[in-house]
Amino acid sequence: MQNLRSILVHMDSSSHAARRIEVARQVAECFGADATVQYAVLPAELRVTASLEGGGQAIATMRELDAERRAKALRIFESHAAASPRLSWGDSLRDAHCGLAQRALYADLLILGQRDPDDEAGGDVPADMVQTLLVTTGKPALVLPYASPVGHGQPPGTTVLLAWKETREAARAVAAALPWLARARQVHVVSYGDDARPGLDRIAQYLGRHGITAAVHAAGAERGDIGQNLLSRAADLGVDLLVMGCYGHNRLREFVLGGMSRTVLQSMTVPVLMVH
Repeated sequence: MQNLRSILVHMDSSSHAARRIEVARQVAECFGADATVQYAVLPAELRVTASLEGGGQAIATMRELDAERRAKALRIFESHAAASPRLSWGDSLRDAHCGLAQRALYADLLILGQRDPDDEAGGDVPADMVQTLLVTTGKPALVLPYASPVGHGQPPGTTVLLAWKETREAARAVAAALPWLARARQVHVVSYGDDARPGLDRIAQYLGRHGITAAVHAAGAERGDIGQNLLSRAADLGVDLLVMGCYGHNRLREFVLGGMSRTVLQSMTVPVLMVH
C-alpha cells in the first residue's frame, strides 16, 4: 500500500481556494503527510488581447492586478492553514502552467478545484487545468467540487464509492485510493455492464486481501449518461468520496475527456479521487 507523504495543492485567489486549504490540512494531518500550497495562475497580461490599448501603462496595471491576487491568495492560505506545520507556501513559478505540472511529479497526491464558471477570480486558471495535470503527470488528484462548503471537520473518505471497470485507469485509481479505503467506514464498489459481476467479485477479493470490506453493486447495462448515473448513486449512498479512473484519448495534440469523466468533472457534487 502506497504511503501518502507528499501533497501538492493548487492555489489561486478564487472564492473556493479556502476549501482546498482546509481539506489539504485535514488530509495532511490524517495521513501524516506534508502539503505544499502552490500558487499558479496565468499572468493577466497573457489573458488580454495583444491589441490592448495603453501600452506600458496597461501592462503595469495588469501586473498590479497579478500582485493583488497573489497577495489575496496568500492571505487565504494564512487564514485557513491554521498555522499547521504540515502546510507550507510554495515558492514562485516562472511558468505557472508548466511549472505546476513539474512540481506535481514530486507529489503523491494533487488537490485541485473544480472550475466554477461563475467565479470571476477563477478566470486566471486554464479551463482544462485539471485534465491536463491528470494526463501529463499521471498523478492521482483529489478534485473538490466548487459547491463544497468550507468548514467540514473531517477529510473526505468516510464513505467511499469506487467506480470499477477492468481497465488500467480504474486499477490505478484503486491503488492510489488504498490509504483512503483502509480508513473508510464504508466502501461501495459499482460496476456497469451485463457481465460486471465477475469483475466485482474479483475486486472485492482484492480489496479483502488489504483488509477492506466492500459492498458491491452490479448496476446493469450501460444506459444513458453513465457519469450522471454514477453521481446519482453516490448521492443515494451518501458517500463523501468518489474514486474513479480518468478516461480520454489524444486527438490533434489535445486530450479529449471521455463522456463519463467529462460529466463527473462538470457536475460533481462530492470530492473525486481521479487517476489517468
